[in-house]
Amino acid sequence: MSEKPTPDQLRYLRLLSRQFPTAQAVFTEIINLEAILDLPKPTEHFMSDVHGEYLAFDHILNNCSGVVREHVEEVFAGELDDWAKDELCTLVYYPHEKLAARREGHLNLSQWYWTTLMRLVRLARRVSEQYTRSKVRRALPESYAYIIEELLHASAEGEHIRHEYHKHIIDSIVATGAGDDFICSLAALIKRLAVDHLHMVGDVFDRGTHADRIMDDLIAHHSVDIQWGNHDIAWMGAAAGSEACIASVVRTQIRYNTLAMVESAYGISLRRLALFAERTYRADDVISPLEKAISVILFKVEGQLIQRHPNYHMDDRLLLGSLDLTRATVRIDGRDWPLRTCDFPTVDPNDPYTLTPDEQHVMNGLVRSFHESDRLRRHVAFLYEKGSVYLVRNGNLLFHGCVPLEADGTLTEVIGEGVAYRGRSYLDFCDRVARRAWHRGDQPALDWMWYLWCGRRSPLSGRVTKTFERTFVDDRRAWVEPQDPYFDLTEDQEVCERVLVDFGLTGEHCHIINGHKPVREREGESPVKGGSRRLVVDGGFCEAYHKTTGIAGYTLIASSGGMRIKAHRPFLSVEAALATNADILSNTTVIETEEPRLAVADTDTGKRLSEQIAELRELLDAYRDGTIKERED
Repeated sequence: MSEKPTPDQLRYLRLLSRQFPTAQAVFTEIINLEAILDLPKPTEHFMSDVHGEYLAFDHILNNCSGVVREHVEEVFAGELDDWAKDELCTLVYYPHEKLAARREGHLNLSQWYWTTLMRLVRLARRVSEQYTRSKVRRALPESYAYIIEELLHASAEGEHIRHEYHKHIIDSIVATGAGDDFICSLAALIKRLAVDHLHMVGDVFDRGTHADRIMDDLIAHHSVDIQWGNHDIAWMGAAAGSEACIASVVRTQIRYNTLAMVESAYGISLRRLALFAERTYRADDVISPLEKAISVILFKVEGQLIQRHPNYHMDDRLLLGSLDLTRATVRIDGRDWPLRTCDFPTVDPNDPYTLTPDEQHVMNGLVRSFHESDRLRRHVAFLYEKGSVYLVRNGNLLFHGCVPLEADGTLTEVIGEGVAYRGRSYLDFCDRVARRAWHRGDQPALDWMWYLWCGRRSPLSGRVTKTFERTFVDDRRAWVEPQDPYFDLTEDQEVCERVLVDFGLTGEHCHIINGHKPVREREGESPVKGGSRRLVVDGGFCEAYHKTTGIAGYTLIASSGGMRIKAHRPFLSVEAALATNADILSNTTVIETEEPRLAVADTDTGKRLSEQIAELRELLDAYRDGTIKERED
């Protein structure tokens, strides 16, 4: 240590000495950390907008966005034919199901087990190369940790010498009947090590039938973060108690015929709403009574909320008061549009936004049901624990929608609870108010949850949401949703770089990573925008978007070798995967290539490790000059 430490520094070094009580302990840790810095940068995957499409998402998790197949191709090139490689891949993806089918085939199981286990060991050895032994050890299943470690960590030179030893281990596994369990353990390890970290850039929820099962997968995932999407925030607001978010969520599930998400997955009863709808609305109308009932309730509670917050500047969305039922029209932006229906028995023209006693009874029941759903609260708690409005990681800025911009590219000023915010400070405010809604549940914070779901300056939405028009107006010209200038302006590299600077990021390898707007690849649109500064990973996982995008989702992969984006084709079924080894095929676009390859030292983790090394060196100096005494106990 070149200078005498300050009292605060000395206090910290004494605390650090409790963990490393001798110079030898410090030496050992410094050597360990410096070795980690030289390892290859771990692989990160970025996905967004899975919208409840569980089967496709689950398969992408199982095949690690095609990375497992890439490793199989590299390890067994020239050794296995295509059928054998396909078989091996499917076994890694679905080991339990594939093993069950194998047993029914009555083939030479002993030889098959031996061959398969050796291949899986080689594949596991390949994906473990970029990690320290301690990290691999932590990923091992406890029951087989010692055996797998023995099989993994033979050098290429030692492999021939230890072949008989490894063969004896495999023979023992097969002979004791542990083959199936060991195969499943190796398959899980391969998938665990193939992708070090998963970033979900918003919208787990929406049209698909099983967002709840996706949430279960994410909770079980070894390393994940989530940037909240507008559909996620609606469910989060609903669980927190926002009436407007609850009505929005229920309406969406009714409209897309995914009520099982509400009723079966989360145990939320819609019986009170259904009975009210049946006795209140016409059954022979173009809109079902159930959808109409929740839609009217939604537009009433939204109207109340907008009236509470003139600073939202959303008075133009107060459309129940613009109905003219004698002419069957609604006035929107100075124009009269024909209505699909005139069946509005609960709307009082003189007081259009007050719920009737029956509607309030329905709303009270829904609020209680959402609040009492333990599974929903567990999922939402995880979204708060692992999620945020945005994330800065390894030179990348991740957020779902947009950073609101003016037409000239400057950051939009937004007033949040009396304070003016722009850019990063605005997104920080949105993050704080969302957490307040969950932990405190005060009405202003709950109202902001609805604004984040669909407000015109919401960074999660970034557009004027035309829910009313899409419900009650047939003319699709009324459905057009004006969007924030951000989406067009960030086609320009300079604008992207200005946004990045506001979040503390500079340099040619910094990127904005977004979801939210499906990329129309079918029409020639590219997910790579703004001179490669902005990358959009919404490729339309949801089946409803496949015709629009021409694909079935993207995965962005950032590894030691650079960045590439995979465009996935539609997933057939698990049954097809098991029967014919059908996989999700993916096309790859290379965005950046790193030469030399990136190391841990080039990541945020590397920066933290370098700081720890510097602190350890200070402790070492303190031991050497006697400022702190070593402890041998």
